[in-house]
Amino acid sequence: MRMLLNIRIPHEPFNTFVRNGTIEEAMAKILEEAKPEAIYFTEQCGGRGALLVINLDEPSQIPALAEPWFLTFNADVEFRVVMVPEDLKKSGLGTIGSKWK
Repeated sequence: MRMLLNIRIPHEPFNTFVRNGTIEEAMAKILEEAKPEAIYFTEQCGGRGALLVINLDEPSQIPALAEPWFLTFNADVEFRVVMVPEDLKKSGLGTIGSKWK
């Protein structure tokens, strides 16, 4: 299942990683484990953030994706199910709509 991970990263301890030069190593380790389909770094509410698109085979994979962000950066992580246009086409919206007129 395709998921969107919305990650909000607090200034600390991230600033400390940047200052001591270990941020690239820490990020590489997390991203290597997550194997995202796509990743975007962005501002969120005046702070740092990231959006990752990942494929989740089963719910038991959630801790392996979330804990590195929690434990490394004290980040907040939200998981959202997302669809691409092909998924929406397979959803049967027309049938669902006629059922609930």
